[in-house]
Order: sequence, then structure tokens, then C-alpha cells
Amino acid sequence: QVQLEESGGGSVQAGGSLRLACAASGATDNIRCLGWLRQAPGKEHEGIGRISLREGSTNYADAVKGRFTISQNDATNTVYLQMNSLKPEDTAAYYCAAETRPYISCTSDLSAWEYRGQGTHVTVSS
Repeated sequence: QVQLEESGGGSVQAGGSLRLACAASGATDNIRCLGWLRQAPGKEHEGIGRISLREGSTNYADAVKGRFTISQNDATNTVYLQMNSLKPEDTAAYYCAAETRPYISCTSDLSAWEYRGQGTHVTVSS
């Protein structure tokens, strides 16, 4: 079992920055992929970025490419989401997700991954 706990959400004005953190605990050695998804009010979950731990590769949704960056700290089992140039449309609940199953690709639908945290809210005002 893996537990994920997000932190760092809050309110910021458009153009500002926030950094979210996701601390993983439990069977962290089994984690193959880590990612972030979000859900805006009244909308479906949207995968925004992921990192393959074996390859170290990252990819991002077009909506956040160039503004958001995922990084990790292996020593603390923490993955970060640095969000710059925030826009009001980035307002959402942000969730960390993890995948340990070897038959699930790190490029698969983030909303279907095995583990998800409780989320942290981000509000961007104009």
C-alpha cells in the first residue's frame, strides 16, 4: 500500500506561483510512476503531468506545458509540482497519483492510477 499526502495549496493572484508537494509513504519502493491531476468545479478530472521514476522522463498536458514543472526528491519520497504564471482557469483541487502495477504504463490515464491523495485546493484570482 502507498499513501499520498498533498500540501502547498492556497490562493494566489493570476501570474503568481505556487509549489505543491506530495509526500509518499508506505511501499514507496514499488512506485513506478507519479503524477498530478486536477478537478475544477463542475468538470472532470484532468491529468496535468507525470514522471516515470525508472526513466526520469516527464510529460505534461498542453494546458500547463511551459508553466508547470514536476520534480522529485528521492531521499524524502516527495514529488513536487511547481506552478508558474498561474491563470484563473488553473483553479481546481489538485491530486497526486501513483502507480505500482507493472502492466500499467506511466502514460496511461492518470485518473485510473492505483493510488491518489486527498487533494489540495488552488484558487487563482484575476
